[in-house]
Amino acid sequence: MESHKRVVGILYIVTGVLQFIVMLLVSVLISSLIPFIADNAEENARWVFDWLVPFINIIAAIVIIFFSIPSVVGGAALLQGKSWALTLLLILGCFKLFSFPIGTAIGIYTIWVYAEDKKLGTTKTV
Repeated sequence: MESHKRVVGILYIVTGVLQFIVMLLVSVLISSLIPFIADNAEENARWVFDWLVPFINIIAAIVIIFFSIPSVVGGAALLQGKSWALTLLLILGCFKLFSFPIGTAIGIYTIWVYAEDKKLGTTKTV
């Protein structure tokens, strides 16, 4: 079971870092492209671009704060054997179920590891 916990921890660290990078790239790309698109827009349609960039930046920040950082922290804590880490990753795994197909597979695997861990009663207390 410890090897499965190790795999889950590594998966969450990798997906958290990738999610962080993608959200940063999306934010930078949108922030740099929207002004060029807004220059070519009609006068009465430019108001959309005024709120679009901050909205996308806020969404990217929310994803980073609520999903990317906890994934990396939970994955690292699971690798260190912290008892609370698997519970945190179970919560994040439930959210990953909606991210088809890779997130769904990771979420199912997380739920399976959590269920097996609780069935065997191998949770370490630190």
